[in-house]
Formats: sequence, structure tokens, C-alpha cells
Amino acid sequence: MADTTTHRTATASGAALSDSERRGRRRERLRRAGLYTVLTVVGLGLLFPFLVVAGASLKARDDIFRYPPRLLPYSQDVAQVAGQDEALPLYDIDGEERVLLEGVGGGDGAFALPEDPTDVVEANIRTATTVDSVTARTENFGEVLDQQNLGRSLTNTILVTVLVVGGTVLTSLMGGYAFARISFPGRDALFLVYIGSIMVPFVILIVPLYQVMVGLGWVDSLAALVFPFVFNAYGTFLIRQFFVSIPKELEEAAVLDGASRWTILWRIFVPLSAPAIATLSTFMFLYAWNSFVWPFIVINAGNTDNHVLTLSLQQLGGRAADTPNLIFAAVIIAIAVPVTVFVLAQRYFVENLASSGIK
Repeated sequence: MADTTTHRTATASGAALSDSERRGRRRERLRRAGLYTVLTVVGLGLLFPFLVVAGASLKARDDIFRYPPRLLPYSQDVAQVAGQDEALPLYDIDGEERVLLEGVGGGDGAFALPEDPTDVVEANIRTATTVDSVTARTENFGEVLDQQNLGRSLTNTILVTVLVVGGTVLTSLMGGYAFARISFPGRDALFLVYIGSIMVPFVILIVPLYQVMVGLGWVDSLAALVFPFVFNAYGTFLIRQFFVSIPKELEEAAVLDGASRWTILWRIFVPLSAPAIATLSTFMFLYAWNSFVWPFIVINAGNTDNHVLTLSLQQLGGRAADTPNLIFAAVIIAIAVPVTVFVLAQRYFVENLASSGIK
């Protein structure tokens, strides 16, 4: 009988524990559902401006000014009518789709059935409801590329960005290795001075940097957009900190095998530093791609052959003020590449942050 009582007690305890576990799991599921709901709402709120720009870039000019505004691009449907050379716009008149034949004065118009042009009714054009359908106007991108010489600006931006990223990575790798692994007099003091240059605001450097460009004859040239930024203290600091964390035993083993400093850098340190290099490349890519103040100062506004995207967008805002759909199309072209690069490099960026925290 004692065994029976013990068995019942254990069974009751197991049932109570099972109920407690189920309640705990249910609370955890509710907590996760609430968290994901909040994150989804916040994410959609952050994404909404981009959706508005993307939708506006595919709209016709008249659709941009339509009230109330709509997120998706719409265009008015048309229908072919016998006796008319061109298709006519469709309107919803008392539940029937009719084409507008002509205005009859006083804001009214003559609306006919497409299949029976003799069936005509008069209605106010302003209050008539248009028959619309979702239509993406992809030719906006071609128009803005041709009309505003944006194709040349895009090419210049890609060239400048690639050169800035490549030059910065190269100088940062060599500088970071020198400060991390090569002992020479005054190394630490020189490193502190070099890193201290990060604290100097760029606006203070504009005048002396411009004078240097004048002396070199690089004003109004793409070289002025590249070379001032390939020597980057932040990049050297980032790579140096990563190199310091690499075990010295790897370098010592390579030295015993007869490897030179150059070989050690490119065969050992660079492959191990892929996350740091990807992070630096992403930062410099976004900086070079979005740079506006320095190109605005050093590039002649009238020389569109040397313009980058930021300058072309600034001028486009004035030239195409009456066609905002083209402005939005240019904005999409300008942000598509950096967004793609950031998404592709995000994994390496997070990996670098995680590894830095562990070390």
C-alpha cells in the first residue's frame, strides 16, 4: 500500500511539473510572438519611406500629384473606339466604363460606351472616377539616365568608390601590420598621433586640402576624389587591432620557414582578416558612394563629365522639379548599389563584431 501511495504521489508531481512546463512554454511562445510583432511593426515603419520612394519611381508624373496618394503606381486605362485614331481614357460613370469623347463646356464631358459610341451621356469630368490599373513605368530609369547624363555620373561614382575602397584597404593592411608587428623607435607615439587625426573634423581640413589639390593640378578631376581618402587612420586602427589578436606563433613559424614580411602579410594575416577587411570595405564604400561636400567643392558644377551621383542628384532637384518621378528614379539608382553591398557584406560585418567581442 505504501508503494501505491508513493506511485500516486510521483504521478501527481509529474503531472504538476508537466503542467508547469506547458505554462512556461506557452508564456515563452507568447513573449516571442509579442517581440516579433513589435519588431515587424518597427521594421515596416523603417521600410515604409523606401517603399514610397520605390513606388514613386515607377509612377507617371500625373500619378505623383494624385490625391489621395497611392503607394503603388497606377495609370488610367484606355480603350479603342471605332472612328477614333487613338485610344481614349476610360471613366467609371454610374457603374459603367465609358470613354471620354470630348468636353462639352462647363467642366462637363461626353462619355460613350467603347462598344457603342452612339450611347453617349454627359457628366462632370472633374468628379468622374477614372478606371485605373497598376502599371510600373520602368522607362523612368532610362529617361533619367539619358536626360541628366546620370549614366556618366554612375560610372564615375563606381570608379571613385572602387579606387577609394581598394586604396584604403591596401594602405590599412600595410600600416596596420607595421604598427602591430614591426618594432621601430617611436612606433607607439606615431600610432597615437596617427589615430588622433580621426578627432580632427573634416571641415577644418577642407581649405588646406583644396590648396594641395590646386598645387597638384587635380582640381576638377576624379583624382581629387580618390587620393585624399586612401590613407585612412580609422582603417589602419581597425586592421591593426585585428592583427594584434592573431597569435604570434603563426608568424614565428613562417619566419622559420624563410617567409618574408611581405609573404607573411599576404599569405597569413590577410586571409585571417577577411571579416575586418569586409567591415572596412563596407564602411569606405558607403562613405565614398555618399560623399557630397568634398565633390561639391573640388568638382566644377558645369563639368558634368566629372560629376558623381551626389552632385547630379543635387542638380537634378532643380532641373526636374516638375517631374518628381524622375527624381525618385534617380534616388533609387543611387541607393540600389550601396544597399545591395551592405546586405551582401552584413554577414562579415556581424562576424567581425562577434569575433571582436570574444577576443
